[in-house]
Amino acid sequence: MAITAAMVKELRELTGAGMMDCKKALNETNGNMDEAVEYLRKNGQAKAEKKAGRIAAEGLCTIVMKDDQTAAVVEVNSETDFVAKNETFQEFVKAVATQAVNSDAADLDAFMDEAWIEDSGKTVKDALVEKVAVIGENLKIRRFEKVSAEHGCVATYVHGGGRIGVIVDADTDVVNDAVKEAMVNVAMQIAALNPKYVSRDEISDEYIAHEKEILLAQIMNDPKESQKPEKVINGMIEGRVSKELKEICLVDQVYVKAEDGKQTVAKYLEEVSKAAGCTVKVKRFVRFETGEGLEKKQEDFAAEVAAQMNQ
Repeated sequence: MAITAAMVKELRELTGAGMMDCKKALNETNGNMDEAVEYLRKNGQAKAEKKAGRIAAEGLCTIVMKDDQTAAVVEVNSETDFVAKNETFQEFVKAVATQAVNSDAADLDAFMDEAWIEDSGKTVKDALVEKVAVIGENLKIRRFEKVSAEHGCVATYVHGGGRIGVIVDADTDVVNDAVKEAMVNVAMQIAALNPKYVSRDEISDEYIAHEKEILLAQIMNDPKESQKPEKVINGMIEGRVSKELKEICLVDQVYVKAEDGKQTVAKYLEEVSKAAGCTVKVKRFVRFETGEGLEKKQEDFAAEVAAQMNQ
């Protein structure tokens, strides 16, 4: 199968590996993208957490709360940072977030077809097209998510003027200022350290087994580590998996405001629960980062890939 520059570009965005490594991986796997990702990971040239790709697109993430139990976060992209700082654009993004917090749409297509909250005579898509004409730059409503707490409250945090938006769904019998403040602290933790799960309970056995397979392949590709006894190798794999889980699971992470630098988020939540007189848990969270998985100036990068491939 012929390997194209576009395929190399896509694989690099998925893994963060070098262009020539990506080209080799695609050649080795006959152009199969999933197998090429596995090939790079097993050879230590890619990391699982790089799948989101490089963050480069401009725009804003904005959150609107309807009440203590309902909030929505949206991401709207622009071509330039200049427009992202424009008041007209910022007001539009806030209006989109207000639309989202009042919406029952199940997906983005349904959302775009809804009657625009500021003018029922047009759809959200119509409002977007009009704003593009006014601002003079291509804009995109990329995604939205509405969070409704069933038992407790929601807490929100926006970082960097709209670069990152986080909503936390807290399960608690007590909703007071102290609990709300604690949940905002947790939202700040999520913004800073970008966990993938609340706890290990959310991670499937298949995921763990797959990670162990990747780690074993990495070890066997290392001339020194591969010579170690099987028992030692198994211990190394268990240790590395445990370390990874501590990084990607919220409650296992070291709490960013811990005075001793050791307290985990789980221990922090225990303190909050004791003070509140009930169990306070994080049921789930949503984290949007502006431009996550997108790349700016794709045409230039595609040309760069093509030039490398022709060497």
